[in-house]
Amino acid sequence: MAAPEPAPSRLARRLGVGDAVVVGLGSMLGAGVFAGLGPAARAAGASLVWGLVLAASVAWCNATSSAQLAAVHPESGGTYVYGRRRLGRHWGVLAGWAFLSGKIASCAAMALTFAAYVAPSAARPLAVAAVAGVAAVNLGGIRRTAAVTRVVVVLVLGVLAVVVVASLFGGTADLDRLDVRPAGGGPRGVLQAGGLLFFAFAGYARIATLGEEVIDPGRTIPRAIPLALGLTLAVYAAVAVSALAAVGPVALADAPAPLAAAVAAGELAGLVPVVQVGAAVASLGVLLALVAGVGRTLFAMAADGELPRWLATVDGRHRVPARAELVVAGAVVVVVAVADVGEAIGFSSCNVLAYYAITNASALRLGPGERRWRPSFAVGGLVGCAVLALSLPVGSLITGLAVLAVGAVVLGLRPRWST
Repeated sequence: MAAPEPAPSRLARRLGVGDAVVVGLGSMLGAGVFAGLGPAARAAGASLVWGLVLAASVAWCNATSSAQLAAVHPESGGTYVYGRRRLGRHWGVLAGWAFLSGKIASCAAMALTFAAYVAPSAARPLAVAAVAGVAAVNLGGIRRTAAVTRVVVVLVLGVLAVVVVASLFGGTADLDRLDVRPAGGGPRGVLQAGGLLFFAFAGYARIATLGEEVIDPGRTIPRAIPLALGLTLAVYAAVAVSALAAVGPVALADAPAPLAAAVAAGELAGLVPVVQVGAAVASLGVLLALVAGVGRTLFAMAADGELPRWLATVDGRHRVPARAELVVAGAVVVVVAVADVGEAIGFSSCNVLAYYAITNASALRLGPGERRWRPSFAVGGLVGCAVLALSLPVGSLITGLAVLAVGAVVLGLRPRWST
């Protein structure tokens, strides 16, 4: 069945497959891999490798659902749009709220991580400055965002290659440390590690939010999402295995900067500053992509009347949702002022998993002529999201569910904003 012609775009269609893959990589190859291995090692020991596989498997199922839905509904907004079209308004609004709240927390975590690597003594002011700089880049148009992201991806890949080489050839690598039999927290520890590491994969949704800015979305998005996810998994697996071989899970769990600790343990410790710079650049890259993606969802919800319609204004010169981008940047600054990195990551994981659960439920409503993958992938993604969310630390789970409940009541029961 031929894909339907996309509706006229409110934004500018300027990105091809390569650009979309780069934006997806920029959203995933970031601070998650630099910081996420420590908490995962505390939860599961060397079995964090299984947590990585689990997180990637759930992410793959989610990605197939996102890709085929984005091809059928090539609009900005991601699962907010899919939920409305396939499940009804209230599910779409809940998905939009889950995405906005979860990803704003993610943005704050990225800004704080950047500042912690650059100048820990001035972390919060520097994080605010980073958010302001990223917002300025995004306001320059989607091509500028993609161009900057391409540079960031190249730099981060280079730094991660340095981590792998220094860990494996620094003289401390021991394959006996790669004992991936369940230990420590047992199966629950592996599940918790998967939930924490899922944070590092969740950026592929950024590609789906580009529905109105990619050329030929019915072809581009289904190709770009799995490709970006597959490349990210390969990089993460190489980094995790080399770091475990270099120092083992206990050292990774105790280190505030796990990858820097893996490099510092060997004869190539002089490369630690390179890793620190890479972590800072990676954090900025993810922050750049996330702020743009959250702004598109806010724009889509405002255009539908679920939020004040003045947020749906499109800049006439650069064809970007400028007001929505500025509001998102302001919200991130507020979270930066009151939360720390750990709190932001746990809360974000809970709400983003809820968002993807709605994505998979929406995919199950696709007709035979609209499917590109079997429904079993959507079922696996739905179950996987629920299991990973319930395995998160109790505080993160309670906070996330409370925020989702408030959003569901306030946005779901309130009349739509007038024109």
